Amino acid sequence: MPAFQYTALNASGKQQKGILEGDNEKSIRQQLRDKQLTPLDVSTTNKAGKKQAGKSGKKSAAPKFNQKISNPDLVVLTRQLATLLQAGSPLEEALATAAKQTDKPKVQALVLNLRANVVEGHTFAYALNNHPKVFNELYRSTIEAGEHSGNLDKVLSRLAEYVEAREEINNQLSTALIYPIALVTISLAVIIFLLAYVVPQITQVFDSLEQELPIMTQVMITISDFIRNYWLILLIAFALTYFTIKTLLKNETNRYNWHSILLKTPLIGRLLQGINTARFSRTLGILSASGVSIIKGLEISARVVDMLPMRKAIAESEKLVREGGGISRSLAKSGKFSPMAIHLIASGENNGQLEQMLDRAATFQEREASTTIEKFMSLVQVLLVLGMGVIVMLIVLATLLPIFELNQIVN
Repeated sequence: MPAFQYTALNASGKQQKGILEGDNEKSIRQQLRDKQLTPLDVSTTNKAGKKQAGKSGKKSAAPKFNQKISNPDLVVLTRQLATLLQAGSPLEEALATAAKQTDKPKVQALVLNLRANVVEGHTFAYALNNHPKVFNELYRSTIEAGEHSGNLDKVLSRLAEYVEAREEINNQLSTALIYPIALVTISLAVIIFLLAYVVPQITQVFDSLEQELPIMTQVMITISDFIRNYWLILLIAFALTYFTIKTLLKNETNRYNWHSILLKTPLIGRLLQGINTARFSRTLGILSASGVSIIKGLEISARVVDMLPMRKAIAESEKLVREGGGISRSLAKSGKFSPMAIHLIASGENNGQLEQMLDRAATFQEREASTTIEKFMSLVQVLLVLGMGVIVMLIVLATLLPIFELNQIVN
């Protein structure tokens, strides 16, 4: 049964929007009237989001949906479907219940679109393939494997755990970065304010004195004058530098070299290595457990890894597996993955428990990454506070030194 978006007036004369399922536009309008609503517009949406009122093609009743939903919404939707299927609900009913459960129009439109495809006789994987911006290749391939094996409920449960774990790491990174970014912004604002406005007011006193100013004071006045006179040039230079770096990093070779430098950087490299190893292990583990072949799993897993040197190592591992080799040996040669993860993967290959070992490796790396994030952010915060303190102290000293010298002359 197709889904339609509607705009109607309620008894109070206020506009109300929503989504309803019906055979055609006429049946939707009747449903609205039964609910004491006055229909103003009933329509489906195309890929660009433009309305096509009154059209309900016979080939496919499902309205097309081409918008993104947030990761938290995807987590909730996946968990709801997993729970409903494990409770014995058919997929069609589970999708209908999930659509009723949400109060977000975009999510509701997406779920009803999926349900319409399923009702038409398509597989759930086919329905997901129509929405690549919402469901990535990992998600779609896992669902497809789950449908083929008859374990869709278990696959959805694993996917929910996967999306939740990834969202948790992303949230932890975002939360950890909030304080340092705020501190840097405030510090720069305070320093620029002191140099551009406060220092000139104080140094005016020194202009009437016929004494040579200390080197530190002269440097501070020079910097202050430069900021006040050339602030626009500085701003343009900063913007040009940013866009130049961004343009250079669009080149894959430059980005590969930059990622190599980052991976070799103390603490930062370990953090990036841990996060990407966890992504790779978790992705390959869930794909393997869902029935996806190792070669296909390696191909998909490489795409979730951000660091290009690590992605290259996975691609080389895929070639070795095609030739009958092992995953761990190739990853160990690259030197881009942690020894613990490689040891666990090797153990899984030897004893036939690769899925479990990949899951353990992912869990270990996620915990280690979490600990590293806390240590890194603590260090950054201390360094930022010390840095700001030193700069402010130098400004204060540069301001007070001439006064001290003047007092000595007077005495």
